[in-house]
Amino acid sequence: MTIGDHLSSLYRLPSHTFPGPDAPTDKLPEPDTVAWRISSEVYDANEDWPDAFARFCAAVDTTRVRALIVGAWQEAYDSDPHAVIASLLAARDRFPALRALFLGDMVMEECEISWINQTDVGPLLAGFPALEEFGVRGGSGLGFTALEHGALRRLVVETGGLPAEVVRGIGASDLPALEHLDLWLGTPDYGGDSEAADLEPILSGARLPRLRHLALRNSEMQDAVAAAMAAAPIVERLEVLDLSMGVLTDEGAVALLGGQPLTHLKKLDLHHHYLSKPVEERVRETLAPAGVEVDLDRDDAEEDTEEDGTVWRYVAVGE
Repeated sequence: MTIGDHLSSLYRLPSHTFPGPDAPTDKLPEPDTVAWRISSEVYDANEDWPDAFARFCAAVDTTRVRALIVGAWQEAYDSDPHAVIASLLAARDRFPALRALFLGDMVMEECEISWINQTDVGPLLAGFPALEEFGVRGGSGLGFTALEHGALRRLVVETGGLPAEVVRGIGASDLPALEHLDLWLGTPDYGGDSEAADLEPILSGARLPRLRHLALRNSEMQDAVAAAMAAAPIVERLEVLDLSMGVLTDEGAVALLGGQPLTHLKKLDLHHHYLSKPVEERVRETLAPAGVEVDLDRDDAEEDTEEDGTVWRYVAVGE
């Protein structure tokens, strides 16, 4: 699987791409009715992202803007978004209504997810203390310094490989309002060097009193994650548990079912998995009678077997 579509919405608002420099701006949507997407990919080759953002600020009443989507910046495979972040922070006083921000909404034609260069996103969260939703795509160079943020309700980090220091930084952060956490852990081939032990501060739930939706997915170590969930204190508070998109086998699923009850969940998402049919049925028979929605779509999960019997299994999103 690759990411082939841009975000269609953010903060429950439909996305709308701000037009290029030669396009008219007299018929733009009302500022607070869309999530504004600003991307160098749709502009003149000589206009970089900060210049496009400056045009946006001149054309739109930024005091009413509620959601911003940062698309491609020039040469994202070679340059991190420090200039993008600097532009956003310099203009923060002009965005008093901003509640949602996504950094790096790029599809494969623009830059493969594991080739997107990122940087420490902590300053963005610190600079916008009223943000309720924040998302970022790309793990190369990504940083997340432990912080306190009292308003953030939704945090999404999409990568083909999430650095352990980022996992630890999120786990050490105080996020008392966070309800939805979605981490794509990835593989070591693309920088995903975390271990199940790195997730312990998240699984304890000590700093996440309002968390109801937890996704730890797209992981090569999905069995270890599932096993850790079996006794994780956070689980009893969850409504949705998402362990999808990774290399989940019978070992992990059996460990998960053998732990604490999951029948209080509204949904268990295991799509893109490597479970045998008997274990699939065991999952259904354990949870479906309790009214738990279970997603066991195998999706595009396929195994490759070499002549020597070695079996290769893959996460949904890698490179």
